[in-house]
Amino acid sequence: MTDSKYFTTTKKGEIFELKAELNSDKKEKKKEAVKKVIASMTVGKDVSALFPDVVNCMQTDNLELKKLVYLYLMNYAKSQPDMAIMAVNTFVKDCEDPNPLIRALAVRTMGCIRVDKITEYLCEPLRKCLKDEDPYVRKTAAVCVAKLHDINAQLVEDQGFLDTLKDLISDSNPMVVANAVAALSEIAESHPSSNLLDLNPQSINKLLTALNECTEWGQIFILDCLANYTPKDDREAQSICERVTPRLSHANSAVVLSAVKVLMKFMEMLSKDLDYYGTLLKKLAPPLVTLLSAEPELQYVALRNINLIVQKRPEILKHEMKVFFVKYNDPIYVKLEKLDIMIRLASQANIAQVLAELKEYATEVDVDFVRKAVRAIGRCAIKVEQSAERCVSTLLDLIQTKVNYVVQEAIVVIKDIFRKYPNKYESVIATLCENLDSLDEPEARAAMIWIVGEYAERIDNADELLESFLEGFHDESTQVQLQLLTAIVKLFLKKPTETQELVQQVLSLATQDSDNPDLRDRGYIYWRLLSTDPVAAKEVVLAEKPLISEETDLIEPTLLDELICYIGTLASVYHKPPSAFVEGGRGVVHKSLPPRTASNESTESPETAPAGPPSGEQPDVIPAQGDLLGDLLNLDLGPPVSGPPLATSSVQMGAVDLLGGGLDSLIGGPNFVTPPAAAVPANLGAPMGSGLSDLFDLTSGVGTLSGSYVAPKAVWLPAMKAKGLEISGTFTRQVGSISMDLQLTNKALQVMTDFAIQFNRNSFGLAPAAPLQVHAPLSPNQTVEISLPLNTVGSVMKMEPLNNLQVAVKNNIDVFYFSTLYPLHILFVEDGKMERQMFLATWKDIPNENEAQFQIRDCPLNAEAASSRLQSSNIFTVAKRNVEGQDMLYQSLKLTNGIWVLAELRIQPGNPNFMDLELSLKCRAPEVSPHVCQAYETILKN
Repeated sequence: MTDSKYFTTTKKGEIFELKAELNSDKKEKKKEAVKKVIASMTVGKDVSALFPDVVNCMQTDNLELKKLVYLYLMNYAKSQPDMAIMAVNTFVKDCEDPNPLIRALAVRTMGCIRVDKITEYLCEPLRKCLKDEDPYVRKTAAVCVAKLHDINAQLVEDQGFLDTLKDLISDSNPMVVANAVAALSEIAESHPSSNLLDLNPQSINKLLTALNECTEWGQIFILDCLANYTPKDDREAQSICERVTPRLSHANSAVVLSAVKVLMKFMEMLSKDLDYYGTLLKKLAPPLVTLLSAEPELQYVALRNINLIVQKRPEILKHEMKVFFVKYNDPIYVKLEKLDIMIRLASQANIAQVLAELKEYATEVDVDFVRKAVRAIGRCAIKVEQSAERCVSTLLDLIQTKVNYVVQEAIVVIKDIFRKYPNKYESVIATLCENLDSLDEPEARAAMIWIVGEYAERIDNADELLESFLEGFHDESTQVQLQLLTAIVKLFLKKPTETQELVQQVLSLATQDSDNPDLRDRGYIYWRLLSTDPVAAKEVVLAEKPLISEETDLIEPTLLDELICYIGTLASVYHKPPSAFVEGGRGVVHKSLPPRTASNESTESPETAPAGPPSGEQPDVIPAQGDLLGDLLNLDLGPPVSGPPLATSSVQMGAVDLLGGGLDSLIGGPNFVTPPAAAVPANLGAPMGSGLSDLFDLTSGVGTLSGSYVAPKAVWLPAMKAKGLEISGTFTRQVGSISMDLQLTNKALQVMTDFAIQFNRNSFGLAPAAPLQVHAPLSPNQTVEISLPLNTVGSVMKMEPLNNLQVAVKNNIDVFYFSTLYPLHILFVEDGKMERQMFLATWKDIPNENEAQFQIRDCPLNAEAASSRLQSSNIFTVAKRNVEGQDMLYQSLKLTNGIWVLAELRIQPGNPNFMDLELSLKCRAPEVSPHVCQAYETILKN
C-alpha cells in the first residue's frame, strides 16, 4: 500500500487518537502514528499540540523514525521554543552515536532549528562533528556552521568555528572541502568586509586538487570561489586556467558556466601573444555550443551568458555563426536572443549567410520576431559597411511585400542607415514616401517625418506630406509632435517662401495649444531663433549631425566587466548587477575583472601603475552617500580659498545647513556668488596644553626644495561607482607646496565636461587652492593627468581616521563622492628642525603618557641612509649617537598646523641587509603618532 493512506481523513486522524498511538509500546504503531502526524503537518493541519509526544519518539534506533521526528521538530521548534529544549539532550547524544548517518542527521537538524535558546547548547556537539572521523559528518557540520552564523554570528565567531571551517579547506576529502568553501562563501557574502576566504596560492592548489573528485555542486562552489581570487601574475593565472579547463566538458551546464566564468576572468591577465591564449579561445567555443542543444529554458540562460561573452570576446565564437541560426520550433524568447547574438557576430566574412537567414526570418508568422529580424538587417548595414548596399536592397524588397509592420520597421532602420551613410542611399526616398499612408506606429511615423524634414530639398511635395501629418497634430504621440515641429522648421529654413504659413501654424500649435512642456519649450526656442537671427537658426537646426556608432546597444564596459564576474548567476540573465535586483543590497559586493598584467597591454609606466596604499590603509568602505551628503552639501563649491583664515570663535562640528548654497554653486546657478574665505578657528576652545589646541592651530611652513616620497597612484573612485568616470591619484609635496595628482579616465560611452572638485571639512584643513582644470572635454576611453594644488586653510573638523579626506567631484553627468587617506608626510613642513636644547626641553615637557612606541621591521637602510631619506621628507635629525652598537637618531618634524612631533629612532642591525627599528614618538596630540609612524614606515621602505 502507498503512503497516500496517511493523508486520508478518518476518525483516527483526530489529535487524541494520534496521541495514544504515539505513546504505544509497539514500535510499528509508533512509526505509523508519526507518519500520520507528518502527513497532517504537510497538508497544513496544526499538530503542534503533539510536540511532547513526538519528541518522546526520538529515543529510537530506527533511522527512518528518527528522520520523521527531526522533520517535525524543524517545523514546530520555532512556535514551541520551550518544548524544543527538551530535545537538546537527544541531539547531544545522537551526535556521539556510532552510526555516522545519525550523527550527520542530528547536526543537520540542529542547524535547521532557528531558536536562539537552543543554539548555545549546540556548540559542543557541532565542535565534535567538525572534527569527526567520518567525512560525511564533517561535510554536514560545515554547512551547519553557515546556518548557525545566520542565526547568531557573534556566537560562531566567539566559539572559533570560523577557524575550524578554514582548516576544513585542507581536508583530505573533496566533499568536505567543497562544503567548507560553500559555507565560508555564504558567510562572506553576508559580511563583505570580513576577509574569511583568505585565498593564497597554497589554498588555491588544495581547491584545484579537490575539484577533480567533487560532486557537481561541490565543483560549482569551488569554481565560484576560484573566480573571487586574483592571481599574482600571468603565470599563476595560466596554471589555474589549465587545471580548470577539463571542467568545460562536464555534463552539468552549471559546472560548465562556472568554469567559463573563471577562465573569462583569468584570461584578462594573459597576454594575447601567448600560444596558450589562442588555445584557450578554441577550447571555450565547443562547450558553449553544446549548451545550445539542451532544453529551451537552459538554452535561454546559456544564450544570455553567451551574449555577454560575445560582447567581451567576440573571437571565441566568430566561427560558430550557424549554431545561432533560428530553428522553426524554438520558443520566441530563444529566437530573439539568438538573433541578437547573430548581429554581434556578423562580420564581412559571414554577412552573406546572415542576410540570407534574416530575409527568411522576415517572412515568418511571429510578428515580434519579424520586427526584430527587420531591425537586425538595419543593424548589419550599420555594422558591416561592405554589406550596406545589399542590406538596403533587402529592406526595399521587404517594403514591396506591403506587410504593414514590416514596412514600418524597415522605415525606422532606413532612417539610421541614412544617418550612418549620408548622401549614399537617398534614391530610395521615393519608395518610402509611397508608403506614407500605411504608417500608424509612432516610431515609424517619427522616422518618416525625420526623413522628409532632413531631405526636404529632394522631395518636391515635402510641404504637402508634412501638412498631412499636421492635420491630427494633437492626436499624435509626443515623439511624433517633436519630430514634426523640427521637420517643418527645417523645411522652412530650406524653402522659406513656400512654407511660411506652415511654420507659423506648427509653432502656434506647439506653443499655444499644447500642454506638453517639452514641446512648448522647443517651440519657443525655434520661434525666438527664427525671429531674432535666422542665420543662427540655420546653423543650429541644419547643423551637421554626428554619424551614429556601429553598436548602439552594447553594455557599458565597466558594467560588462562586472557582469562577466557573475556568469552563471541571475545577474548574467538579467544583464544587471546584483545590487539592482537584490532587495536591501545586503551582502552585494561589486566585482570587477583583474587588471591586465604589465606584460600585456598596459600603457602605464611602472612609476604610475596603480597600487594600493601601504599596509592596507585605504578606508574599508567609501562612506555611504547619506553619511557624506550632509557635510558635502554644506560646503560651497566655488573657487577655492587662498587667502588667510578669518578669525572666528568656534566651529560647529555637526551642524548642517542643507539649504545654504549647497551643490547649486557646483552647477553654477543663476545667482552664483563666490563664497567668502572658509573660516578656520585659531583653536577650538580646548584647554591649553591639551594637545588639541595645537592640533588645529593652523600656521604654514617656509618652503624650501624637498623631494618628499610620492606613493604610486591608487584607484580612489572605480568607474562602476561613478557612471564610467574612474579617478586614480596620489598626494605629493614639493618645494613647500602640496598637490593632489589626479588621473581621470572616461570609461563611459559619452563625453564628460564641466569638472569641479570640493573637499569636506577635515582634520588639517586641506582644501583645493585652485579650481579643477580639465581644459578639453574628456572623450570615451580618454585619460587625462591633472595636478591640483592644495592649501591647508580650509574648514577644520576632526575625522576618523585622522587622515581621512572626503571628496566630491562633479561633471556634466552627476556628482560623485569618495573618500581616501592622505599620507601624513605631505603635511611635514620644511622648517621642522628643532635646536638641540629646545628638543631636550620639549621632550621633558611633554607628559610620558603621550609617548608612543612602535616597531618597524626589515628596513633596508642603515642609520646614515635612513637619516638622509627621512630628511628629504622633512623629518630632521637633531642629534645622533651610538649606544652599545646601536645607532640612535633624535629627530623632529612639524606639521602644517604647528604641531611638533619628536622622535627617537633606535636602529638594531638584523640580518646583513635589513634592520629592525624601534620608534618612540612624543607629541602634544598623541592621536597623530600612529599616522606619523605609518609615514616613517612608508618613507623608509619605499
